[in-house]
Amino acid sequence: MDLKEIDDVRISRKKPIYPVAAGLTKYLRIYQRDAKLPICYSDLLNFSETVPVMDKDGNDTYWETPLYPPHLQDNLYEGLKVVYAVLKASGNIRVVEHKVIDRIEYCAFGNTKPFRVRIINRLNDVYDYFYIKRADASRIYGLELEEILSPNQVNYLVDRSTLVEEHIVGIPGDVFVKNGLLTPEYNHTRVAKEFVKFNERCIISLLGDMRAYNFVMQITPDFDDFQFRIRAIDFDQQFYEGNPRVYMPQYFKENFPLVKLAMDHLNEKTVRQYQQEERSSIVHRVRSERHRIRDLRDASKLQVLSTPENIKQLREGYGSFFNDQAYLKCESMTDIVELNVKNVIRQVKL
Repeated sequence: MDLKEIDDVRISRKKPIYPVAAGLTKYLRIYQRDAKLPICYSDLLNFSETVPVMDKDGNDTYWETPLYPPHLQDNLYEGLKVVYAVLKASGNIRVVEHKVIDRIEYCAFGNTKPFRVRIINRLNDVYDYFYIKRADASRIYGLELEEILSPNQVNYLVDRSTLVEEHIVGIPGDVFVKNGLLTPEYNHTRVAKEFVKFNERCIISLLGDMRAYNFVMQITPDFDDFQFRIRAIDFDQQFYEGNPRVYMPQYFKENFPLVKLAMDHLNEKTVRQYQQEERSSIVHRVRSERHRIRDLRDASKLQVLSTPENIKQLREGYGSFFNDQAYLKCESMTDIVELNVKNVIRQVKL
């Protein structure tokens, strides 16, 4: 991570949706990510019109409230309660006995055009969210790599062309950048440290487009300070783009306040230290999940996940970035991720 070099990265066009191939379907079944759901993504598309969702300040949120005919809405809501029970409690319907679907929201802005569902407990008004999306193989591989290579756990299910995801709690990155950095109680060095580690994880796992609004900041009070964790919430640009900087959050203008924070509070020696810490953590995770990451690699090699032009551009870019000609032999995005992980293991052993 070169803190002295700041740029802005633009993504030229929206990534296509890649269907879930047979190899990935088998992987999902082995690792219990598949499910039989009463509601599929296409069922939620049967709305007649939508109403824009505005925030408390009257600004457009890019979400819309779909309006369903009454005879469809009741069935949808009951089905969504079952989906929530399958996602959160292995299908135990008792967890939704006192819950109701409060609202459904739709976002045509995202790649997978997600639906966000709010479910609320009638007894105490406690609510939760979950998401229904089109199943995109790239996104699913991103979720799996997040589970394996990061310190975070993800909860999702796939039923053919439908993807269901648990809500990831946290302060939206753009909101934190705008307001959280002004909080005097927060240790800015700890925030900068977490951004360096997050940047390193994205480079290794090829998680792209991590602008501030595509991740959240999780803040945990400790006995003498606050701990920070950046968590990705958008995996639509998982190893598709050919520009290496797409996988380096430091180059997005939306993240400039975090880059500046790192420049102000860290030096090159501490940056390298935090990068090494993250690499060591990744090695421990890979060793404990070596069978799973092998199966994921084998599944991903069986289907197209990017274009030949993007693969060529990225292998050349990573070869230059890491000064390693071995990248030029990579034939797929999977090969590049695998080489990234192998290099991390070699570096930690040195």
